[in-house]
Amino acid sequence: MPTKKSTRKKPLSFARLVPTIESRLRPPFGIALGSPGDAAELAHCLPEGETTCWQLDQFQADRLSEALRLRGRDAKIAVTPDLWDLDGAFQTLLYPVAFGGERALKLDVIEQAFHALKPQGSLVLFTPYDHDHFFAPALKKIFGKVHLPMEGDNAIFWCQRNGDRPRRRHEMTYHVRVDEATSYAFTSRPGVFGYGFFDEGGRALTEVMELSPGQRVLDLGCGVGTNGIIAARQIGSNGSVAFADSNVRAIALAELNAKAMGVAKAEFSATCTLDAWPDRSFDVVLANPPYYAQGTITHHFVERSYALLKPGGRFYLVTKQVDLAIEMMREFFPEPEMFENRGYIIFVAER
Repeated sequence: MPTKKSTRKKPLSFARLVPTIESRLRPPFGIALGSPGDAAELAHCLPEGETTCWQLDQFQADRLSEALRLRGRDAKIAVTPDLWDLDGAFQTLLYPVAFGGERALKLDVIEQAFHALKPQGSLVLFTPYDHDHFFAPALKKIFGKVHLPMEGDNAIFWCQRNGDRPRRRHEMTYHVRVDEATSYAFTSRPGVFGYGFFDEGGRALTEVMELSPGQRVLDLGCGVGTNGIIAARQIGSNGSVAFADSNVRAIALAELNAKAMGVAKAEFSATCTLDAWPDRSFDVVLANPPYYAQGTITHHFVERSYALLKPGGRFYLVTKQVDLAIEMMREFFPEPEMFENRGYIIFVAER
């Protein structure tokens, strides 16, 4: 039986649709995720009242802060692992959905939005799809009733919180075999890289890295902590691992998984600047950067890794963007080595 597909709308401003649901708008307001531009635009056109923008990623939160400043809107920014950390905080919660993106994260935001609302509070969801067959049943399952205003250009759903319901996490556990006799179980959640699977790039890196007992290791762009936790097995109880990621949910999961796996000495930092440690702090840096923003994040990873390594320290970078990465590597590490594994290139260099 063929399935209906949602199609993309023509570009539209979610903010121009706010008057459609003006009667539903009651402070305090919340804006869940959305691009920095969309979130700032929505905040700007809301009525007067306390407004909080929730984000998962510190980098996005910093961009949102600047976008709000340029629009002159006084709004708080909350960067927490879960929306329901702001339990019962909002009378009206707006969710500007991004086109594409992770299906499980959309379900997760809807689920958590219920618990972040005050009793009889409203969730207003803006969709970028012309013919949406996804959100109506998902919202109905959680809120019971769903409203689609006729004048809303098929782009708005709103629901009201009535009663209560158990909290449900959209999480998956996956296993990684680290030797013939041992397998590690990792908890993952939507919105974090590697939801439900061990990334092949990370797997390629961990199979190539060579570590020694007692070393201090930085897992940069750690996700749920797989690379650093596997590294901890090699460096032993006298070694230590620091986990860094701009995504606060990733850091929460890395800490959860590290404790479950018995990592004795660990630090956790939600950061996009990588300034949590002084220079020359680490013997080894393991980097598995996200490949977007035209390589700017990769360049930042390479530059900060050079500074954070002790003299003689070793840097590992996994990539498929070889031509781009090699120029960045040579800017700081003149003679990097390259290894191919699982279709990835792993650069290895010494400071």
